[in-house]
Amino acid sequence: MAEMLYQIKGTPNHSTAEADADATLRPLMEFLDGNLSIFADICEKTVLKRILKDLWKIVLSSLEKTIVLPQSNDSLGAQLLTAAKGLSSLKGGGEAKTLTPKQCIIIDAGLETIKQYFHAGGNGLKKAFVEKSPELASLRYALSLYSQSTDALIKTFVTTQHAQVHDGMGIRITGSEKIRPDRGPGIEKPIGEAVLQVDMMLGKERKVSVRVIAVNDMKWQTSGMFRPFVDISMVGPFLADKKRKFTTKSKNNCCVLGKESPDCYELQVTVKDYCFGRADRVVGVAVVQLRDVADRKSCVCWCPLGPRVHTDETGLTVMRILSQRPADEVAKEVVKLKSETRPLEEGR
Repeated sequence: MAEMLYQIKGTPNHSTAEADADATLRPLMEFLDGNLSIFADICEKTVLKRILKDLWKIVLSSLEKTIVLPQSNDSLGAQLLTAAKGLSSLKGGGEAKTLTPKQCIIIDAGLETIKQYFHAGGNGLKKAFVEKSPELASLRYALSLYSQSTDALIKTFVTTQHAQVHDGMGIRITGSEKIRPDRGPGIEKPIGEAVLQVDMMLGKERKVSVRVIAVNDMKWQTSGMFRPFVDISMVGPFLADKKRKFTTKSKNNCCVLGKESPDCYELQVTVKDYCFGRADRVVGVAVVQLRDVADRKSCVCWCPLGPRVHTDETGLTVMRILSQRPADEVAKEVVKLKSETRPLEEGR
């Protein structure tokens, strides 16, 4: 079904969507017909209903995970890493498949056909069960996000992902670096703490100035020289024409915001160990959401570092969609940023 769908090209056309959906669904429908006719002959009615319910769930989740957002059985971090490399987990691998608006419309039309098939004119599943199933809601949500711009997707990510590091716990905010607060709750395995001064300038020119004061109590084992530095990245919508990444080597760490409210932006702090001749290793990451500091003109954030960013299903869906936009530099940059992970072997 995926192979047939990917071959359909052209501009969106609602008048032909149903016919295109029927052609695309043929392999699935032939499979269901062949198996359900056997089940109908040998199963009691209650057993058949149970099988229908399970099949409905499997079909919908397979559509999402095989066609709309190909994914692997890897951990969240590994999935994001796969996404960052722009790979598809469809059989045969190769380039990530990006659905066109026309293909999204065809899948949407195909959902109506699948719903009618499982309802079977009242002899199958109840309409209420089908319409309220979480699998259908998840697939529809993925399709609705698919059609959104990169800026809209990044805005969705920032405004929904409030627990990316240490479940959103542990960050403390003070008025000055001289006021060192007690260690925050909810930090099981501390690996360090970044201390940032954040100055908000939300006048005609909307700017955020960030100064890295210190990174304290770093836990890092290495057999070589430890040369840590800090990357500061601004994440949010409408930043394509603005500088988004700064390091502690630069003098002027001043981020210019886009046109959205500060609630739609976040700063990601990534502490790294400089490695000559190979990729720098991640020591730890922290995320400061500007909604937490927007009402203060100037403050100091004490940010416990975590080994990587965590997301919920919405965040992972957004990352997968962004990963399927290989020509979009901002999308690639955000996926790479959110997929960076502290290595298990640390600096050894």
